[in-house]
Amino acid sequence: MRKMTMLAAATLSLALAACGSDGDNKASNGSNETPATTPPVASTPAKNVVFFLGDGMGLNTMTAARIYKVGEDGDLTMDTLPETGFVRTYSNNAQVTDSAPSMAAYMTGVKMNNEVISMTPDTSAYDASGKDYLSGADSTCPTSGNGRAVPTLLEQMKGAGYGTGVVTTTRITHATPAATYAHICHRDGENNIAAQLVPNGPGYNTALGDGVDVIFGGGRKHFQPTTVSGGARTDKRDLLAELKAAGYTYAANRADFDKIDPASAKKTVGLFTGSHMAYDLDRVPADEPSLADMTGKAIDLLAAKKKGFFLMVEGGRIDHALHETTARKALQDTAAFDDAIKSAIAKLNVIDPGLKNTLIVVTADHDHTLVLNGYAKRTGKTTDANPGVLGLLKNYVTGANNIDSSGNPFTIIGFGNGENRPGTRTALTDAQVYDKNYHQEAVIPMAAGGETHGGTDVFIGAIGNGASNFTGVMDNTEVFGLIKKSLGL
Repeated sequence: MRKMTMLAAATLSLALAACGSDGDNKASNGSNETPATTPPVASTPAKNVVFFLGDGMGLNTMTAARIYKVGEDGDLTMDTLPETGFVRTYSNNAQVTDSAPSMAAYMTGVKMNNEVISMTPDTSAYDASGKDYLSGADSTCPTSGNGRAVPTLLEQMKGAGYGTGVVTTTRITHATPAATYAHICHRDGENNIAAQLVPNGPGYNTALGDGVDVIFGGGRKHFQPTTVSGGARTDKRDLLAELKAAGYTYAANRADFDKIDPASAKKTVGLFTGSHMAYDLDRVPADEPSLADMTGKAIDLLAAKKKGFFLMVEGGRIDHALHETTARKALQDTAAFDDAIKSAIAKLNVIDPGLKNTLIVVTADHDHTLVLNGYAKRTGKTTDANPGVLGLLKNYVTGANNIDSSGNPFTIIGFGNGENRPGTRTALTDAQVYDKNYHQEAVIPMAAGGETHGGTDVFIGAIGNGASNFTGVMDNTEVFGLIKKSLGL
């Protein structure tokens, strides 16, 4: 057995409490993968990494978002990244992954089972009967014999003296952000996940040292007791009060957010909604900051510490809109995600001209079943006067609506499965399908919100220090090593 570092030992102690352990820190997935260890602080160069994750942002969604935002011959910021490739996303036990193991693969370099967050491959999210181990947000994993924690990139960089930040439009305790800082056998234990963020409190992940430096997103309910309106914690703990006591500046809304001073804020947490933040189409700017706003503020806060940093930014609600098959919301959230990338590149080029010490990576965790039907004439970008890619499919020769075998028009965007599977198709209009709440038609009927992920490879792009390593086709676990290589860890 290899000896554990202090970081690995601290992380393992958390796993013993939350998910059980046999005292062995070596992964057991049949491929001799071993959780990474932390290098000595003195040998770590001061560099920056910003990891952008579009949740559910498959290649079809990227293409549709490009046409939606800038037209067929335009470019998203993502399209202009100098190095690009493709990522295989399958999990340890499934051809089609969910967000927990796919993000955890990026953050740990280890394949794990669906629903599992940053644990070894032998960790199960289900008992022998197939039932979820977690029946509620306060539940924990079995106390023994169900896997061990795997150190994450954020933990390793924190242990090496870097600043750390997590930004998302979902609940901060949701699977993707949680995979950067938490360890649990089932992603639904969000009260448990929230406790892992609070320094000195019961259940704290001590591998985070004095705590994650910047935390922005939604999900306030998992930090508040049920005695508070909207609170979800049955243990009566007020984690917001505990975070403040631990030295965090807290922002509950846009006004609080705007007052945050990077020069004086030591640690910052902003939880702007009880659950997920609003879709960008529904967002009230006076109430909630945009993803670009949060990203920019996080960079300012971390850069003010005058040391290298790791920042994860998730466009999380792309995924939720795709599950709903509300394509307009999904494409607008993808466009907002792209705006955050654009603003981050500009800001980081000021801080670090030429990005000589900064790596920016952009990718997705998995695909969805969105498809672009053919053969549509070019639509150009979407406006209120032109539904564009969201509209009915018009023939590229005649400009008239193409029709199906029953004589009815259909949309350019459809889904392989979803909630809108009419028994008999009827006529549609551009105005009807352009509505932000319209659910695109699907081939296979599913319950409301039940459209599934897809198993197609996803895009990865990079710019800055070490970007040249991000080319070709790679497994999601390889990304972890490529980021560490760029850092010299």
